Amino acid sequence: MACQALKLGLRSFSKHEISLSIKVKNNSIQPSADWQSGSNIMSTSTLKGIEALEVYLQTGKQPEGQDFSSLKAFSEKFSGNTFEALMAACKRYSRQTAISFFLSGKDYRKPVKISYQTLAERIVQTANLFNSVGIQEHDTVAFVLPNLPETHYVLWGAEAAAKVLAINPLLEGKQIEELIRHSQAKAIVTLSPFPGTDICEKVENILPNLPEVKSIFHVDPAYHTGGFKGIAASAIQYQYRRRLKSLEGKKRIPFQSAIKQQPSSHLNFKRSIQSDDTASLFCTGGTTGLPKIATHTHGNELANAKSIGLVAGDIMGPGKVILCGLPLFHVNAAIVTGLAAFINGCEVVLMTPQGYRGEGVFSNFWSIIEFYRVNSFSAVPTVYSTLLQQPVNQCDISSLQMALCGAAPMPIEVFNAFERITGVQIVEGYGLTEGTCASSLTPPRGTKKVGSIGLRLPLQEMRSVQLDERGNFIRYSQTNEIGNLLIRGDNVFDGYLNPEHNKGIWVQDDQGQRWLNTGDLGRQDEEGYFWLTGRKKELIVRGGHNIEPKLIEEVLCRHPSVAIAAAVGTPDAHAGEVPVAYVMLSGEAMSTLTVRGQEVVMDDSARALLEEITAYAKENITERAAIPRKIVLRAGLPTTAVGKIFKPALEMEEIRLCVQDIIDRLVQGTDSAITESQVKVEQDKVLGTIARVTTGGDSSLDGALAEQLAPYTFKYEIV
Repeated sequence: MACQALKLGLRSFSKHEISLSIKVKNNSIQPSADWQSGSNIMSTSTLKGIEALEVYLQTGKQPEGQDFSSLKAFSEKFSGNTFEALMAACKRYSRQTAISFFLSGKDYRKPVKISYQTLAERIVQTANLFNSVGIQEHDTVAFVLPNLPETHYVLWGAEAAAKVLAINPLLEGKQIEELIRHSQAKAIVTLSPFPGTDICEKVENILPNLPEVKSIFHVDPAYHTGGFKGIAASAIQYQYRRRLKSLEGKKRIPFQSAIKQQPSSHLNFKRSIQSDDTASLFCTGGTTGLPKIATHTHGNELANAKSIGLVAGDIMGPGKVILCGLPLFHVNAAIVTGLAAFINGCEVVLMTPQGYRGEGVFSNFWSIIEFYRVNSFSAVPTVYSTLLQQPVNQCDISSLQMALCGAAPMPIEVFNAFERITGVQIVEGYGLTEGTCASSLTPPRGTKKVGSIGLRLPLQEMRSVQLDERGNFIRYSQTNEIGNLLIRGDNVFDGYLNPEHNKGIWVQDDQGQRWLNTGDLGRQDEEGYFWLTGRKKELIVRGGHNIEPKLIEEVLCRHPSVAIAAAVGTPDAHAGEVPVAYVMLSGEAMSTLTVRGQEVVMDDSARALLEEITAYAKENITERAAIPRKIVLRAGLPTTAVGKIFKPALEMEEIRLCVQDIIDRLVQGTDSAITESQVKVEQDKVLGTIARVTTGGDSSLDGALAEQLAPYTFKYEIV
């Protein structure tokens, strides 16, 4: 493909440019020398290899039997700031495809292709556009968008001009308003009004309440639709835009046409971006009360992208193809299938505005893999469960090298079934927004330990430690001893936007080093692999979506009959877990009910009250995914010695009920029966929470029960 050299004229990033000799063969770019080939790949396959690699990067000392000399050039690609790194990559891979985008699963053969040169030009134009409306380096630009090429332009262009706030477009308007207000964003980028989507409507409804917002950029969702459909879509949008009421002091700007008026070869403003400057704001956990927003620096994002690249090796390099189906408001999509992929010269297949949820995506998934010769993709457990229902048939998926799973625990049976059907092993990872994205990964070419979250990533630290009741450091955990998981490194953020949220998140060890307490419990085995055994933090993870229990509890506690509420996750075969709520009733409410111990007898009066509280929850909980599947009325809730609600007891009860319900259905109409005393959920010193079922040696029941329990993420034993 003929393509002119990209001219950027940016003196500020010239010192970070890297020369890379390339060979062009069959119109594809192949690296002539790449650290990711040969024995260097194996350097991240063991903990010792990772440690040797780190020694070389820090001291230049070559380990015996390894040649890391080309690592210096690789490391330099991740220096400076995200804008410089991306511009250097776009210059290096200018003729290569950066993004292939299609609007629906059935249209995968007709993608919009965007070269690295075009990507650079659009990022520069977007940064210039923001500057042209008065956005300064300390300001914030918020985007409320689905997955579009323009989302990447906004994400990286805003980081070049100021800071960017990523917002989930599926949130309710009140939540979006709260996030924008808390971040003090001065500009919003969202969709143009269009039938079939309420994103623009939600933003329009909150604009009168956001005096700081002066500019609203509208992205045309049908911009990439050609022919008659494109013309019709433009006409419809024109009619919709005419109906929008003017707002004093605010201006609506059509994004695609506006960036065309901006220079594409250089920034028309001066800014010296330091690695410790804030680049982005990503939401984590729930959004109830004051929003919990993690601040990432340019250095955080580049450090994490670098660690990911070191482990991925030749799976993530020039000419490789990565599928993006996760939303770009999430760090996994933005960093793994965004920043890291672009800096390494990959082609990113941006799969519909709705990602995996797009029309026709799952039914055509394996055809998409074959058509683009996809090498890797990242997804959550619910996606893999759905893919198991899609036959590969005659599709050639031999290009697929890695399938990455994160965001929630993966059932072991899904691991095994996916490998059995596709021939591809799922690589499980672990990370959190506060650590920018990824902190550990099963080495793609190392030992696979199903259920483990793998080895820590290079240039990051992860330890299991023992803390006292106040969260203070006592000692590092021994091998296979369960403790609190801590992380540290250049990828770890400096704190939340709201200082109140930073209380209790840091731990200082006996050497005076500061660590981030992840809130998770885990152990490290003899080979350095980490295993999650529980979660101290109370987030409910529904299909990879984090739900803050307070979002549920605060609503329920406003009901006059509720004294205390505790929201926990209950096992779900598809989503991993879904929310349920236990409520302790007020004294007045209980005075009219029959109570036995801590349980409320569900007579007509209790059922009427439960229906009332359930309706109240559905009406007042703003996040639809957070509406409890069930609400349990109680006269009391389990507490710790100091009187705090002891949620692990409720979570264990939900696991027990789940197992018991499955057993009851299996033995219905048979002579078999398993009493509640034969289903126990316990805390094991090594395995963590585990359900143990005694069946009395009924082999047919054992097999049926194992099959039914396989999709769930909790550990179990049938004895």
